Amino acid sequence: MEELVKALTIGVTNGLIIALIAIGYTLVYGILELINFAHADVFMLGTAFTYFATELIVHGIGIPASSTLALVVTLLALPIIMLMTATINASIERLAYRPLRNAPRLAPLISAIGMSFVLQNIGLLLLGPSQKAVEPVLPRTDLVFFPSGAAWFGVDEMIVVGVTVPLLLALRWFVASTRQGKAMRATAQDREASGLMGIDVNRTISLTFLIAGGLAGAAGLVVALYYGQKFFQYGLQFGLLSFTAAVMGGIGNLTGATLGGLFVGIVAAMSDRFIEAKWTSVIVFSLLILVLIFRPTGLLAEQQSERA
Repeated sequence: MEELVKALTIGVTNGLIIALIAIGYTLVYGILELINFAHADVFMLGTAFTYFATELIVHGIGIPASSTLALVVTLLALPIIMLMTATINASIERLAYRPLRNAPRLAPLISAIGMSFVLQNIGLLLLGPSQKAVEPVLPRTDLVFFPSGAAWFGVDEMIVVGVTVPLLLALRWFVASTRQGKAMRATAQDREASGLMGIDVNRTISLTFLIAGGLAGAAGLVVALYYGQKFFQYGLQFGLLSFTAAVMGGIGNLTGATLGGLFVGIVAAMSDRFIEAKWTSVIVFSLLILVLIFRPTGLLAEQQSERA
């Protein structure tokens, strides 16, 4: 029983991270019907910025690692990292996607793959070819224990939940309740009609990329701190899982992306703990195939009013 609960805890924690990245995919697809393959590499750059931030905090400023002050200063850097990744993502839209907006649909897709390779090589230059440890800013203190004394829930999981859940809820509120969120939903439904109604379509699309990039940066910070590693291929690893979650939940649907992320995270954790880690990818993608066979729109059918 303890093994099962611990696996669920790890699965939910990883699932929230995957959901944060998956929502970036689903936001862009909802408004442009484009798979932004560069999104995962923007997330990878978020892990790189976090690595450099922790190096500056620990070695530059001299704040001791694993201290409360180091954690607070790192979390204060979160808005800066989100702004940097948001700017990169919006720049990609302006330079690589906007000129191809009226081109055949294959052209933006090839452009997205090309931008992914460009960012991946930038990450290789910044981070090097091998995995390296990120300064242990996140305390590894256990907070909740099983009756047997085994650890169940710690500060690291609490920080992950504390960062991801408010961002997911804030995005949901923004899209559903604000004027610009309504503009995003209108543009997702019909770009031409939205333009005729006075909505600045280009600005709305740019804002969508800004938000998606900001979420990728937040996920990058959480992953770098939680796993304690930085790697230029994190974009590929987490990107595949996040894209799978977005498709499984119903790409274009915010709730679907969140639930898909949690589902993928829990299935992966259960497979790692009770089967073997080498079979995890096989199991996750097999479940995706089954979902697409029996429910091609995903676990939650795409809702036009929510496509943003």
